[in-house]
Amino acid sequence: MEPNFETLIMLEHTRKIAEENYARDPLDTDNLTKWGGVLVELSQFQNPGDARNMMKDGISKLEEALAINPLKHEALWSLGNANTSYAFLTPDYTEAEVYFDKATEYFQRAANEDPGNELYGKSLELTSKVPELHKEIHGAGSIEREASASSSANVRIIHICSCLMLPTSLCGLFVSIILFEHALKFLVNIILQV
Repeated sequence: MEPNFETLIMLEHTRKIAEENYARDPLDTDNLTKWGGVLVELSQFQNPGDARNMMKDGISKLEEALAINPLKHEALWSLGNANTSYAFLTPDYTEAEVYFDKATEYFQRAANEDPGNELYGKSLELTSKVPELHKEIHGAGSIEREASASSSANVRIIHICSCLMLPTSLCGLFVSIILFEHALKFLVNIILQV
């Protein structure tokens, strides 16, 4: 999936404004939440190493907002999404599981703070299914099984991304990871047969 240049420009502009606003008022939790969220969004346009660093920066801004206002449900929900995204960038399941657990905790807290918010409830409900998707994306198995599961996994990725309101670019990244892993394993298999 090709990154949308206009989206990238808009996100970068939003990041810059949030950074300037922070210099004027570092206690503005709305600005910190926006800044953290935009850093998480921008991370989707980076290579995996830079994406992790940018996502950590975004998580830091969201945590800073919660340090000021621990009940800010928008920041809680954004931290749930950020931790889910970070977990998917972490190939080791044991390490990723820590981020999935954090995501569940943040989604639960957001739902507790704004019980009528259907998005928070749906995010909490779906977060229990996300670890299995991680195992599918990063797990090992036969090429034939993976190839047949690939399109099914892609559909599930797209569904979960849309239900969690994750960025389209992140959804595309997940699909690309699956396709890349299948292609790489296929090539390794061919090389080993030669």
